[in-house]
Amino acid sequence: MRNELLRWYDQTKRDLPWRRTRDPYAIWLSEIMLQQTRTETVRGYWQRFLMRFPDVQSLAAADEQEVLKLWEGLGYYSRARNLHACAKTVCAWYGGAFPHTAAELKALPGIGDYTAGAVASIAFGERVSAVDGNVERVVSRVRGIREDVGVPSVRRALRAEAEALIPADRPGDWNQAMMELGARVCLPGVPKCGECPIRTFCDACAAGDAAALPVKAKKAPQKLERRAVGIVCREGRALVLRREEGLLRGLWAFPCPEGGAEALLEYLAENGVQARIAEAAGQARHVFTHRIWEMELFLLEAGGCGSPAGWRWASAEELAALPMPAAMKKARETALENLRDTVPSDTPGTDSAPADRR
Repeated sequence: MRNELLRWYDQTKRDLPWRRTRDPYAIWLSEIMLQQTRTETVRGYWQRFLMRFPDVQSLAAADEQEVLKLWEGLGYYSRARNLHACAKTVCAWYGGAFPHTAAELKALPGIGDYTAGAVASIAFGERVSAVDGNVERVVSRVRGIREDVGVPSVRRALRAEAEALIPADRPGDWNQAMMELGARVCLPGVPKCGECPIRTFCDACAAGDAAALPVKAKKAPQKLERRAVGIVCREGRALVLRREEGLLRGLWAFPCPEGGAEALLEYLAENGVQARIAEAAGQARHVFTHRIWEMELFLLEAGGCGSPAGWRWASAEELAALPMPAAMKKARETALENLRDTVPSDTPGTDSAPADRR
């Protein structure tokens, strides 16, 4: 089975840029980006990141806001914050050289079992598994694991099976071959068993129940949140705030409390901002992992007010440069369109600091 899968991988693997290197920094960066993100999306981000931060030292020395801005659009922003923290730790603990074992890598911020196994096996040749969703699916089908893989004991058994399959030589290629198989052939739902190079070794293929594996408990439904997004403008600037906790921490956003127009005005007033709604500006929708934001956008005009602590009045140029989540894409486009023909002015009570300063 090992020979068949590796032969298939050698002959058909996708030409991905991070497969052309054994640099642990570049491999680690790709693995963090690939979590919860499509491969084709990651290509451009990975290349831009390496152009701006060619090594772990340059990433460690960067300002977090710049890291978040470069990450903008990839989502799951805790990955970017952990990426930055991990780079600093590698420089502080290991002099800028990544440790070679999965056990040591797991001690770093933002690195779990999968990423540690992937980096250790691909960059350093350690015989250790890297079990992501693709590999979990392949192993559960090949080995006929028909219990809920979310149960800790079942998950441990699955990882043990994955570990036992790894050859002594080419462990990194083996892990990538398993991921490739899961991404292209052993698909969720109905797999392409007729195209599988190891179908004659697969328990689920022989039993005819591959589509039912892996067994997983049903996820709780996503919570629907209705939010009012306020685009508050004044003298060529728009009011934004930096989220300091919870969802989207560290990113800039427009005021967006749960509720409708009244909730928005109340929220602004509580923070010392007196404003009136000028017009409705459309709707937007954004799907997070566990929740969905249904947003109604409003353009508002501000009266006499400064900027509350942690908030700022941003010019069009600054607004474009600030790191913002994808959920705010339409709101930012609307704000920029509204500010386009307005000349910014430095007025008392406004914060005209550069975009990289709070």
